[in-house]
Amino acid sequence: LTEVLTGAGYRTESAASAKEVIARSAAEEFDIILLDFMMPKINGIDSLLALRRVQPKAKVIMITAFATVENAVEAMKKGASDYISKPFKIEALLTTIRRVLEEAKFEVCANNPDFDRTLGSLANPIRRNIIKLLNIRENMRLMEITRELGIDDHTKVVFHLRLLREAGIIEQNEEKSYSLSKEGIKTIDCLRMLENYLSL
Repeated sequence: LTEVLTGAGYRTESAASAKEVIARSAAEEFDIILLDFMMPKINGIDSLLALRRVQPKAKVIMITAFATVENAVEAMKKGASDYISKPFKIEALLTTIRRVLEEAKFEVCANNPDFDRTLGSLANPIRRNIIKLLNIRENMRLMEITRELGIDDHTKVVFHLRLLREAGIIEQNEEKSYSLSKEGIKTIDCLRMLENYLSL
């Protein structure tokens, strides 16, 4: 698994026992933890509970050769993000990891206190296109944005720019050029994920 994941571009760490991974997780943050269901001394479920305490943000994927519906349900109830049965195809594992990472990013967006306002900003296609445009080209003036969007009525663009400014997604400098704010840069990731989910 270490070789496969390293080859796929992930930074990996391995631990020889549940006790070791729990200790290391208390000292270092991990995005995903692959955890075997059957281990000596501490089983997968008990390890999962301990990991949830020391690293609540980490996503845990349980791996087992003894797949049953009961085991899967128990693991998910205790906080596992997913469950993979041995033997498994490497591509299936990588797909699961990618999906769990995407879900983790989406949770970050959803836990933003202003998420409802952000969603409202993304509801309109003109506003979504403005955000995408400003992500590619910084510091664009009103008429540049209007031309790039192919909109004849610039007052319509002014309306959407104002809403995006009020939501804190874009900002305007002294030269009257628009760019994404720090919140807007985070919104780009949320927008990509929403579009991915909507396209499924």
